[in-house]
Amino acid sequence: MSHFSQDVPRRFGCIDVTLRDGHQCLWSTRMTTAMMTPILDTLDGVGYEYLNILGGAVFDVCVRFLHENPYQRVRLLCSRLATPCDALTRGQSLYTFELFPDDIVALNSQVLARLGIKVLTVYDALNDNRNLESSIRSAHEAGMQVNAMITYTLSPVHTDAYYVERAFELKALKSDFISIKDPTGLLTPARALTLFPAIVQAAGTIPMQLHSHCQSGLAPEVYQIAIETGFRYGYTAAEPLANGASLPATEDIDSRARALGFVTGIDRKALAEVSGYFSWLAEREGKPRGQVAQYDPALYEHQVPGGMISNLRAQLQAMQMEARLPAILAEAAQVRRDLGYPILVSPFAQYIITQAVLNVVQGERYKTIPDEVRKYAMGYYGRLAAEPTGAFMERANIRPQDMVTARPAEHVAPWLPQLRAKLGARTSDEDVLLAAFYNERLLAALKKPEPVYQFRTSPLYELIRHIGTRSDIRHARIRFAGTEMSLSV
Repeated sequence: MSHFSQDVPRRFGCIDVTLRDGHQCLWSTRMTTAMMTPILDTLDGVGYEYLNILGGAVFDVCVRFLHENPYQRVRLLCSRLATPCDALTRGQSLYTFELFPDDIVALNSQVLARLGIKVLTVYDALNDNRNLESSIRSAHEAGMQVNAMITYTLSPVHTDAYYVERAFELKALKSDFISIKDPTGLLTPARALTLFPAIVQAAGTIPMQLHSHCQSGLAPEVYQIAIETGFRYGYTAAEPLANGASLPATEDIDSRARALGFVTGIDRKALAEVSGYFSWLAEREGKPRGQVAQYDPALYEHQVPGGMISNLRAQLQAMQMEARLPAILAEAAQVRRDLGYPILVSPFAQYIITQAVLNVVQGERYKTIPDEVRKYAMGYYGRLAAEPTGAFMERANIRPQDMVTARPAEHVAPWLPQLRAKLGARTSDEDVLLAAFYNERLLAALKKPEPVYQFRTSPLYELIRHIGTRSDIRHARIRFAGTEMSLSV
């Protein structure tokens, strides 16, 4: 049953993740700024409500692997796009796995707002909303709106009542939007029918958003229920970078919303041009296109995101241990139960998999426990959904007096005074933040002239340019609309 009254326009808006989560899930976050810029004008005309352009993995890969300054990317995209831009951070951890003090979180909010970000999206991997307090406060002070996420998972303790309680907390923090974030695509239509109306009612006048991945193949059906029960926005991607481990295709969700009588504002002609561009880009770069996933019951047991499984498989292949993947996934499910059902999203997905690999390789459960796993169990990163088992706590040698109950950031001293003293008064805020996140060796690669970007393109231009790069093509004939064109390369 829809929660829209008769006198309110029935509108459902799409938030694009092609430039962020789409390539993060399908291309290992390897889309460069130069790959984005030629299609920006057309993307701007699609009719998206917001464009999500930054997240933790995107920021980190920019620095570590693409050798691009992520803040320069944000500045460039925001300056070229009229559609409001959205940036995602991991709450108190921002873009990395480390807990940062409140002064670093606040400075990051100020920088993003100055660069042109209109909406700061924040989530905490434990759903401990104390870890969002400084982000929400500083974002509002900097003039941004805040989209606060509730991360979804399955366990005996993650009930509808649990999620409703989180929604009330985010409402009390004065979030401008509240999102359900389903990083592994675990939501089912049956669960959506009970959870979504309860969350919408708890949120009251705060608009609800859905961000669900397609790993189970059920996300489009779940989005349809979200539309029917009063969600106002959904995260989607252009078709070549949708589905699989990514999010639903804008084309699909737009069609479903229209069939239900909702206005979306999506220009299908512009969207087709955007999807055409990314299809050619995938061909040119040798990148995969998203494929609709088949339902896999095992997903609901191990709950490991698809991108992480792909990376794990590659690492095991390099060590000639790929045959152990099923055992590791099964062990990950057991580790998760022992640790009180953490959500398999960064950074805890990495912690669970690391512990599972150690257990399988060493042939003994918890013979070796990484420091990060131990700190998680102590509550160092935030409040746990359930207590770890006594057997694990004993093996980890964690005593009741070792447990951390304060807000995590309270045991992290301010960093800015020391950083500014070290770097000098003339150092920009962006460079101060980068120095807080990374060492000098990684940052040295960013000190290079910014390339000259191409800002106009078309599918025909990209086709001709691609053909020109192929050494195995000597002649091509292109036929369209009754006209033929021959090319000699």
